[in-house]
Amino acid sequence: MPQDQLTFQNPVTAFESIEPPKQHQEEPGLDLKLEPQPDRGETSYRGTGRLTGRKALITGGDSGIGGAVAIAFAREGADVAINYLPDEEEDAQVIRKHIEEAGRTAVLIPGDLRDRDFSSELPGKAAKELGGLDILVNNAGKQISVPELGELTDEQVEATFDVNILAMYRVTRAALEHLTPGSSIINTTSVQAYRPSGHLLDYAATKGAINAFTKGLAQQLGPKGIRVNAVAPGPVWTVLQVTDGQPKEKLPKFGKDTYLGRAGQPVELAPAYVFLASPESSFVLGETLNVNGGQPTP
Repeated sequence: MPQDQLTFQNPVTAFESIEPPKQHQEEPGLDLKLEPQPDRGETSYRGTGRLTGRKALITGGDSGIGGAVAIAFAREGADVAINYLPDEEEDAQVIRKHIEEAGRTAVLIPGDLRDRDFSSELPGKAAKELGGLDILVNNAGKQISVPELGELTDEQVEATFDVNILAMYRVTRAALEHLTPGSSIINTTSVQAYRPSGHLLDYAATKGAINAFTKGLAQQLGPKGIRVNAVAPGPVWTVLQVTDGQPKEKLPKFGKDTYLGRAGQPVELAPAYVFLASPESSFVLGETLNVNGGQPTP
């Protein structure tokens, strides 16, 4: 079992170097059925009050990195609303339990971000239930591996762009009605923005777009006291990988090519989001924090 995240530890051995068996789930998939189970910080993340009284909305907050961020935010003192697809309700209820066990308010808002009306109304619903909104984490994502461009359909490209970047525009635009000076927007991009895989052409393109969106929006909102930044994960063990996000034959070696020799766990991403959400990063705008096990990026 991983040590408390605040203790001294060797990053190579801090988490198991997993060799996931070949497995498949239909989209959107569930953390509860993932083998082995991902570590979202349920037993290891210990908060220090850095987000006391804050109110956060996290898209894709039911599982994986989003779930780990939701747990961390709650243990840092924030009330948290999570958005997820209705089919992910089982995972969402687990995250709700952890938020409430931390003594914070949990708000669950199921819905598909591809629905323009829903995604535009989402921040308002969160703000109403939470009594305000000052952190937005745009984390929901779609990733489907396709080996050849000739097999990549217009329908998939459009769906990937709609979830990964177009919905980000809609949600963020609506959130601006509620965010005040001191608020923080954090977008999830990827190492794929810098080192695209041939089988993830549409996904990688959206992640590059998220980087540009982040840096441009930071220029707009910085003078208003609202900071915009991004986190770029590397190979992290989430349900995204088994819902056709990776070729099945590559799953047993997933993440082995990092300098640490292992895939990351969702809990290892959470501190980056906490930092960017907290006043400790008050002079950080338009930045992309790469949390990728050492893979070189520009």
